[in-house]
Amino acid sequence: MKCNYKGVLVSTVSLMAGLFMHTADVGAEDSEESEKNSQLQEVDNNYYEELYRPQFHFTPEENWMNDPNGLVYYQGEYHMFYQYNPKGNTWGNMSWGHAVSKDLVHWEHLDVAMEPDELGMIFSGSAVVDKHNTSGLFKGGSGGLVAIFTHAGDTQKQSIAYSEDKGRTWQKYEGNPVLENQGIEDFRDPKVFWHEDTEKWIMAVAADDRVQFYSSPDLLDWEFMSEFGEGMGAQEGVWECPDLFEIPVDGDPNNTKWVLQVDINPGAIAGGSGGQYFIGDFDGETFTTDQKAEEINWVDYGKDFYASQSWDNTKERRIWTAWMSNWNYAEDIPTSPWRSAMTIPREVGLKTSENGDILLTQKPIREMKKVRNKKHHLKSQNIDSDHLPVSEVQGQTQEIIAEFEIGSAEEFGFHIRKGEEEYTKVGYDTENQELFVDRTKSGDTDFNDDFPGIYAAPLASEENKIKMHIFVDRSSVEVFGNDGERVLTNQIFPKPESNELEIYAEDGDVNVTSLDVFELDSTWKNKINQ
Repeated sequence: MKCNYKGVLVSTVSLMAGLFMHTADVGAEDSEESEKNSQLQEVDNNYYEELYRPQFHFTPEENWMNDPNGLVYYQGEYHMFYQYNPKGNTWGNMSWGHAVSKDLVHWEHLDVAMEPDELGMIFSGSAVVDKHNTSGLFKGGSGGLVAIFTHAGDTQKQSIAYSEDKGRTWQKYEGNPVLENQGIEDFRDPKVFWHEDTEKWIMAVAADDRVQFYSSPDLLDWEFMSEFGEGMGAQEGVWECPDLFEIPVDGDPNNTKWVLQVDINPGAIAGGSGGQYFIGDFDGETFTTDQKAEEINWVDYGKDFYASQSWDNTKERRIWTAWMSNWNYAEDIPTSPWRSAMTIPREVGLKTSENGDILLTQKPIREMKKVRNKKHHLKSQNIDSDHLPVSEVQGQTQEIIAEFEIGSAEEFGFHIRKGEEEYTKVGYDTENQELFVDRTKSGDTDFNDDFPGIYAAPLASEENKIKMHIFVDRSSVEVFGNDGERVLTNQIFPKPESNELEIYAEDGDVNVTSLDVFELDSTWKNKINQ
């Protein structure tokens, strides 16, 4: 990749004067929704205003957080459980934190759901709706929520808990664990779902360097069926946090494939922890794939996307989120009184490429439009400047939707969160056909030697065009290339006053065929989020 940096030049091109056609508020419908939320919520201007505090990503009010857990939709609420330390800002005392949302954007914090007990800490897991009371745990046969998680004591084993009040309180099953450890050192992170064709519960659980599959009629008694992964994909670290689901290819409900997502730590594409996926078939007992053993499909090419999990019981679409950090430096991140954030929720799909391969795609959920404020629209423009400030756009939180027609430039893109001496580069390398994020000059990078870096994803142009959809928050950048065909997620820690945006083109020109920039509101302005 071409990564040379030139000094800041005074452009001979007009500094975007008159370049924007209009600056306008978002549509009336979104404004009405925003006003409605404001009326419902208690105002506190100091809430969630700490240095680097994300404004539209999920973060705990205080203390340490890592993996998302128990993601499930139930009776009008999306539940977000997560690995949580209620006693400090580093890993330890693993419990399940808890929040709920009606729209996956505005969250209400609830009490800690589960804490360590005599069987060990409460590690990662999932949650399901036992609507027909197959477990027999619910009085009157009414059904309810069941959480399946790893008890981490002397060994790692799988246990369950259940809730009869929409997840507000949890009762651990007296017969825990429901799946004992069979002599496997790393045996954790159960993902459970109901398999319609075989009418049984399926558990995918990480077991050292592979995924094991178990089945149960009642969530209590589990039988081993098969395993997948020996010698497959990335194998440099331990496998963790599997997820298995079926989704349409190219939006065709009559053509579906199964996706097995599994994380690895270390050994990911950007270094440290990350996720990979396999596309194949699942018959209720065995997962199979046509993928070659040495082939690796990375979920995200950035440094900060780990332990992704999808929401159960959402029916019409598959949505997931991930822990936005990396085990190489997670405990060193310079934030307080909290540490860690989740990515924005993403809709997951499958797309057939020009060569016939099926690729995983990720797109921001449509509900993210709720946080849009002012919109800035750029006329089609040819850019041949190294540093072209977009003077009309400033701020710490932005959504950027751009399409470029490739010209003679060897590299082009954006400098985001730019200040006097810092910026993050989001660009495209035309020679190597790579979308990349460079955070070497992004702000505070000294807290860990592994933090600064340049991360790239292979991305071919489509009809000589490249699309970038970028979400910028106070301490993160998420980049979606060509409608989510490639994604890069990275944390950044710039100064608050570094809030400028620039377009750049190096050694040639590029045509910006369209550019919309939205200023984004905070979802955390108020303590009560309904």
